[in-house]
Amino acid sequence: MSDIKLLDHAQARARTGELAAVLADCVAGGASVGFMAPYGPADALPFWEGVAEAVGEGATVLLAAERDGRIVGTVQVGIRQMPNQPHRADIKKLLVMESERGRGLARALMAAAEREAARRGKTVLVLDTATGSPAETVYERLGWQRAGVIPDYALYPDGRYCATTFFYKRIGDAA
Repeated sequence: MSDIKLLDHAQARARTGELAAVLADCVAGGASVGFMAPYGPADALPFWEGVAEAVGEGATVLLAAERDGRIVGTVQVGIRQMPNQPHRADIKKLLVMESERGRGLARALMAAAEREAARRGKTVLVLDTATGSPAETVYERLGWQRAGVIPDYALYPDGRYCATTFFYKRIGDAA
């Protein structure tokens, strides 16, 4: 059984090692999430330290999926936007360890992210993902609308070009 927890600044800082392990596992599995191989947990620590600071500043909401007290998945909601976009939030870095996939963690993390965004008055969520990735199918099943594809938008960890699909979803009052 897994639990989805909202991490505050202190919790995020205290658990950067676990979060780094999840990110490194996903990059090692070929996920195009912004980082290049080789990429280990030590490489991921500065990224998570920055996320913890963003949580402390109120710019980011950080959710973690735990199994047996250990973080095995995570997602972020970027809630601080430009003044003309107070209703919008960005879903960032939905990550589930390869060994934990297929157990509903991505669905549970996304449901929690949507609830937290709605609680903060957000009505439009946006995200992007590697075109053709398993995550693309997950988002479609969860009711996200495809906005379009940009070819060669990013790179896979091994250096190959990666098309990126952009999605949006209306939630709360805008749903």
